[in-house]
Amino acid sequence: MALEEKYPSLQNVYFHKAVDADRTLAVIVGPGDVPRLLGYGGKIIKALGEEVGRSIRVLEYGVDDRKFLEDLFAPLSIVTINTIWLPDGTTETRVILKKRRGSQPPFDVKALKEIARKVRNITLRVEFAD
Repeated sequence: MALEEKYPSLQNVYFHKAVDADRTLAVIVGPGDVPRLLGYGGKIIKALGEEVGRSIRVLEYGVDDRKFLEDLFAPLSIVTINTIWLPDGTTETRVILKKRRGSQPPFDVKALKEIARKVRNITLRVEFAD
C-alpha cells in the first residue's frame, strides 16, 4: 500500500497473480499495465524488488506466447523461437537469445524457465547466439 501512495498510477494496475521461482518473482498484470509498472524510470520495480528481496519480471496477462517470451527475457532480444517435438510426444520451445558482448545475461535463466513452466506450461530450451 505504501507504494500505491508514492506512485498513484499503481491504483490503475490490474494485478493478476505472482509466480515465485528461486530468487525471481514474476508479476503478471492486466493488458496494457506493464508500462505503468515500469514507469518512473524503473523506480517502482526497484522498490518492489527491494521490499520482497527478489528480482522482478513484469509480464502481461493474455498475450500470445511470443510476446510472453519477449517480456520474460527482456532486455535481451529473441533471435528465433522453435518448437521441438520429442520422441515421447511432448514438446519443448527453443528460444535463441541475442547475447550481449562479453556479458552474462541480466537474469537467472533457470528461474525464468521455471516461470514459463508455471505460468504458461511451456518447457523452454534457452540458447544464446552471438
